[in-house]
Amino acid sequence: MQSQSLVNQQLENAIIASQNYLLSVQYPDGYWWAELESNVTITSEIVLLHKIWGTDNTRPLNKITKYLRSQQREHGGWELFYDDGGDLSTSVEAYMALRLLGVPAKDPALVKARRFILKRGGISKTRIFTKLHLALIGCYDWRGIPSIPSWIMLLPDNFPFTIYEMSSWARGSTVPLLIVFDQKPVFAVEPTINLDELYAEGINNVRYELPQNNDWTDIFVHLDSGFKLAESLNLVPFRQEGLKAAEKWILERQEATGDWGGIIPAMLNSLLALRCLDYDVQDPIIQRGLTAIDNFAIETEDSYRIQPCISPVWDTAWCLRALVESGLKRDHQALVKGGEWLLKKQILDYGDWVVKNPDATPGGWAFEFENRFYPDIDDSAVVVMGLDGVKLPQESSKHKAIARALQWIESMECVGGGWAAFDINNDQEWLNLLPYSDLKATIDPKTADVTARVLEMIGQCHLPMRETQVKRAIAYILEEQESDGSWFGRWGVNYIYGTSGVLSALALIAPKICKTNIYKGAAWLVSCQNSDGGWGETCRSYDDPSLKGKGVSTPSQTAWALIGILAATQATGFSATLAVEKGVNYLITNQKPDGSWYEAQFTGTGFPSHFYIKYHMYQQYFPLLALGRYLSSARRPSSLTTG
Repeated sequence: MQSQSLVNQQLENAIIASQNYLLSVQYPDGYWWAELESNVTITSEIVLLHKIWGTDNTRPLNKITKYLRSQQREHGGWELFYDDGGDLSTSVEAYMALRLLGVPAKDPALVKARRFILKRGGISKTRIFTKLHLALIGCYDWRGIPSIPSWIMLLPDNFPFTIYEMSSWARGSTVPLLIVFDQKPVFAVEPTINLDELYAEGINNVRYELPQNNDWTDIFVHLDSGFKLAESLNLVPFRQEGLKAAEKWILERQEATGDWGGIIPAMLNSLLALRCLDYDVQDPIIQRGLTAIDNFAIETEDSYRIQPCISPVWDTAWCLRALVESGLKRDHQALVKGGEWLLKKQILDYGDWVVKNPDATPGGWAFEFENRFYPDIDDSAVVVMGLDGVKLPQESSKHKAIARALQWIESMECVGGGWAAFDINNDQEWLNLLPYSDLKATIDPKTADVTARVLEMIGQCHLPMRETQVKRAIAYILEEQESDGSWFGRWGVNYIYGTSGVLSALALIAPKICKTNIYKGAAWLVSCQNSDGGWGETCRSYDDPSLKGKGVSTPSQTAWALIGILAATQATGFSATLAVEKGVNYLITNQKPDGSWYEAQFTGTGFPSHFYIKYHMYQQYFPLLALGRYLSSARRPSSLTTG
């Protein structure tokens, strides 16, 4: 018999409360948008930027001191993600920012931080970008920073490598750094600081050199030595032409709002590059750029912090999906406003993607309010599904927008099947082996989670993608399945996210031919359930696969697991009644009185192992989506007990 223990007023009340909460936080223009929380390096680097530009007194940077103090943990360090035990590079940048904000080295918080930093090897063991920021103010020597010659800007499109072989985020951050690395500036800031106390080996014993791996990849270190020799002899070919091309590239890609690429690293580095080129602080380009960074700030009465990015398009599309699938009428006024807002955000301009995909026409969506050059496949697919679910006054306009998006997404399929986030065939893995690439995120290869999103869009919206493309994508996804049944999650933490997304896609697009794969994936999710009924996975699973599916239960990850299991159940008859009921009960019992949920953990991924994000809306719309799907499936005869 079908269990009805949770299909009751309590479940419906939880759904209504969640719906009301989401409706209450919708912005008047129709979109939804909540904080993207990251580690403190973003805010610390903005302190540095304003000190370099001399604009520190025009922003409430004094409030950053309290923010940074509040984020320091008992061990003395600052974290990469919640409860990670502290991260060296993050801690060094927070320490630097506090010193720039006037906190003396003898302050108890910095004394504690110094002990933490020195115990982990000090500045010499930090990442390249931390060393870069220290070099800008004379706290590290440029000899220890990789050299990248500006002439790479001049390489022809048919050359084996150009800047367009780098991921969009790496490209937007690296082109400005060609100018910065060429100039090797040391800016005078107030107060003047040194961080000699953070060198574990002692300042007089520091070896400013790139780390070697004692394998073939050391050729890149030797190549860097050659670049540095050419610089010292002023023998860099086409140097000025390359610098001019980099400057032109930066200026062309600034949005009217002042943004570059919709991400702080690209915005920060572009402003640093223009500072190296002696742009005046009152230049409209600089003022727009600084204002764009201000727009990423969150200010309270006594705190000021900067988000790494903002996610209104992403959040809005998921809110539409969650509200519709939980029972809100398709033509509800709030959904109409959200849908019409999304239609206006479709990008009809040609971005960087056209370099490797010249025959396609635009039609995607980006993550942020404005980001014409970098629409992405994941956002575009979710927006299409969000729009498909709502009923707008101008349905014909909606259908034309969806058709245009489908055409663009089709054109972005990578060789061998599958989709990446922003580009096509952006997969030269050797770029991640460069000394400069110690974040291992210099490329944007196809991934199972983005590919699954496209297939889910095709299946849910009944869109006419070419059969050969769909078959290639399915084959790619099946190749990516782990032996235990799970899938890796590139853009969310981690295997729970990836497995949920793939199951959602396969259940719609190929339930019969993939039945065994679906069963195995769903069974893996069930095996990971915690004793409290929820699911959780630590960010550490990116470094240690033995931790996959393990972690403190969170509302977002519990919702992902439920969504994946329910998809498998409805498509193949997979049976997991008790696990599903326990998961639903976890969400209901952990819902707050106002209809919201809360989680402290970071469940979003920027760069695996190196940068994580807490999407504050994940804990809201994913649980609602899961509860809505559970209610629908529980009302469907024999949907939870067959198999």
